[in-house]
Amino acid sequence: MEPKALIITGYGINCEEETAFVFQKSGATAEIVHVNDLIDGTKEMNDYQILAIPGGFSYGDDTGSGNGMANRINNNLGEKILAFAREDKLAIGICNGFQVLANLGLVPALDGKYGQRQAALDWNDSARYQDRWVWLKRKSEKCVWTKGIDLIHTPIAHGEGKFTMNEELLKKLADNDQIVFQYVREDGSPANGEFPVNPNGSIMDIAGITDPSGRILGMMPHPERFMHMTNEENWTLKKEQAKREGKALPEEGAGMRLFKNAVAYFS
Repeated sequence: MEPKALIITGYGINCEEETAFVFQKSGATAEIVHVNDLIDGTKEMNDYQILAIPGGFSYGDDTGSGNGMANRINNNLGEKILAFAREDKLAIGICNGFQVLANLGLVPALDGKYGQRQAALDWNDSARYQDRWVWLKRKSEKCVWTKGIDLIHTPIAHGEGKFTMNEELLKKLADNDQIVFQYVREDGSPANGEFPVNPNGSIMDIAGITDPSGRILGMMPHPERFMHMTNEENWTLKKEQAKREGKALPEEGAGMRLFKNAVAYFS
């Protein structure tokens, strides 16, 4: 049976369609649902196995990135989303969605403190919106979404993606294997905070984290934007190189792996 993925949309979110599409391509049944339809009971969160909060600029980010949407969810669906997080289900927040998850306290939820904010995504050190491709290295062995991934090339597009938290909680995050992705160089060596390898100045080059169970993933880069080979920035060069070497490029983009892992979790 195909798992059902709930793609939450709302004012200012602009990545819901590609997020739904990549889930469908991965074998899930995906439905885009406005947050207001969850609030008024037209749709029920409990009817889905996967929850996704996609990228964009929810409520214009006027009170801080992801803050307006997090407050909207928390004030009206707080108990339901906490119950969802504690069940054997999956959730992902991408870019603005990561900011929402962090504001809701669904990641990192250290010591099982779901609903308590423990981390933040702050302004990029460059003080500019960054739109570029980056390399990520998987660090966590517990995250359901990233099984089988080592290095992955993904695009980023954000102005507030600098991951921050206090040193005591950061140590717990690392010790509990909850750092999922770090920004690295193409050869996998550490970024060491160097721009543009680390595009925002995130502490410890952190690009994504999970909750203690490994079922909830928050990440700033956009894996859903690399669903096909032709999405990659240098795909024409790779195509020509493969042609000269008599090789064939895979049509599927590397970002699909995360969503296929999520679907496989329920099979």
